[in-house]
Amino acid sequence: MAIGRLDEDSEGLLLLTTDGKESERIRSKKVAKEYYIQVDGIATSEAVELMEKGIEIAIKGKKYTTLPCTCRLLDKDPELGPRGKKIRDPKHGPTSWMSVTLNEGKFRQVRKMSAAAGFPTLRLVRVRIGDLHLDGLNAGEVVEVDRLVV
Repeated sequence: MAIGRLDEDSEGLLLLTTDGKESERIRSKKVAKEYYIQVDGIATSEAVELMEKGIEIAIKGKKYTTLPCTCRLLDKDPELGPRGKKIRDPKHGPTSWMSVTLNEGKFRQVRKMSAAAGFPTLRLVRVRIGDLHLDGLNAGEVVEVDRLVV
């Protein structure tokens, strides 16, 4: 079974297991998940601060304030493989990259957070779950691990 989900428009690290208890532990708020997001426009420190403190989004039609998280601007584009499908033409303006680390995982939360901060997500890549990093794995590549995610 997959631990957690990635929606159709998202990419990155996905863990598979046959251990239901471990799956539940990793999906819980005990294990951090880090995402790199490419956003529309040049993200600001104010947007980072809003996201870090907790920002109001809608979950199932109800207002929800996210838990505090770690967010930072990336000073250069991350070294990721090419996107499977084109996001948009560069002539539509600049983009920038952010890192967002959460311990919760509401439906499309990272996308909703960045949009609420004024910078809609164009590309989302999960790069870390606990202490396991994507670290240059290519799309579709599989690596067996025998250690638990902290």
